[in-house]
Amino acid sequence: MQEDIKKALEVLKKGGTILYPTDTVWGLGCDATNVQAVARLYEIKKRQDSKSMLVLIDQDGRLNSYVREIPEIAWELIDASDKPITIIYPLAKNLAANLIAEDGSIGIRISRDEFCVELIKRFNKPIVSTSANISGEPTPSLFSEISEEIKESVDYVVEWRQEDTTKNPPSSIIKLGEGGVFKIIRP
Repeated sequence: MQEDIKKALEVLKKGGTILYPTDTVWGLGCDATNVQAVARLYEIKKRQDSKSMLVLIDQDGRLNSYVREIPEIAWELIDASDKPITIIYPLAKNLAANLIAEDGSIGIRISRDEFCVELIKRFNKPIVSTSANISGEPTPSLFSEISEEIKESVDYVVEWRQEDTTKNPPSSIIKLGEGGVFKIIRP
């Protein structure tokens, strides 16, 4: 795992893209603060940049760096969740402009995955996490389900957990609004 983290870090620092395991499904990632790297992920996925992607961070203490104001309910949701949860926060900041939705929001998940937490901690920046598939195609749960086109399009493919056959579901997604209003996008 440490060798994969080292190689992935080198790629991320140069603005490259990676294919890596997360606490949910296999993901495509890059530096979430780098506009060119984010644009490259949209190209790889053949996805319009008006459809935003989410960001992974390693601890809740980093939320204030990327969200202008964190609604109080967010802390309750984070504490109460026993499975991966992506929260869409209003008023993103300090992230690549092409990553932020048209309404100014951003989806952020605090990863609990050993590999992701270590990678993000050492990178000291959030990383993009979007499913490792062409937009509109099925989301691969296992490395073996990822298309060759995707594998060949990234700058680095992480070897850690490629043989793992545990199928993890995608995260729950909850969108927060002002005044404690929230909407469940995916339970």
